[in-house]
Amino acid sequence: MADSTQGAQIPTVICDDVHIVYRVNAGGGGKGGATAALSRIVGKGKAEVNRGVRKVHAVRGVTFTAYRGEAIGLIGTNGSGKSTLLRAIAGLLPTESGKVYTDGQPSLLGVNAALMSDLTGERNVILGGLAMGMSREEVDQRYQDIVDFSGINEKGDFISLPMRTYSSGMGARLRFAIAAAKNHDVLLIDEALATGDRKFQIRSEERIRELRKEAGTVFLVSHSNKSIRDTCDRVLWLEKGQLLMDGPTEQVLRAYERETAR
Repeated sequence: MADSTQGAQIPTVICDDVHIVYRVNAGGGGKGGATAALSRIVGKGKAEVNRGVRKVHAVRGVTFTAYRGEAIGLIGTNGSGKSTLLRAIAGLLPTESGKVYTDGQPSLLGVNAALMSDLTGERNVILGGLAMGMSREEVDQRYQDIVDFSGINEKGDFISLPMRTYSSGMGARLRFAIAAAKNHDVLLIDEALATGDRKFQIRSEERIRELRKEAGTVFLVSHSNKSIRDTCDRVLWLEKGQLLMDGPTEQVLRAYERETAR
């Protein structure tokens, strides 16, 4: 059987000249205000102040098409627009201009994905599975696999404790395990693989490859070039909101590494 990335070439995500602009009130914030916080979030996006409103152009004219069976890495320095672009693909941010088209429902997984800190890990597994559209029976069938995959019970019965008692790494691993329990049309992963030990990263990378084989499309934002190399067959390189390069993983990563080594 021909590989889906080389055969039918069925599009799952199309970004057509996408621009994303953040706006906040520029007045009275000071160094600790909302404007400063936004600047830290979007980093190097160019900003302008007009009639008391600060505008930060976080994504600038990005165009690409993703296909079923692809795993696409997003790289770039902090503030380059990677996470912002993922949120737009997920439908969580509006575009200033341009369009985002998706085939199927994108699912965004980030280290800050919302689970309920006062509830136990067990309850969050159930609620997270239901929120992804799984039936209660499906959640029950996959529950133990989710817990085992996350590895959070390897040093104690943490799954029965409130999420607020977890380390950030434990929480991120559980979020990934919940999301990975279901097949996705488009799965958007923002730095989740940066947490945990190498054993968990290997399990995660194997699961991403399985999702690709099941005709899904995976986007991975990561500062780990090794994770990108091990997982992705294509890379988008963004800087200051612009798409600098789109191509095979090794070709793009080598160019990126040459540039960042200067």
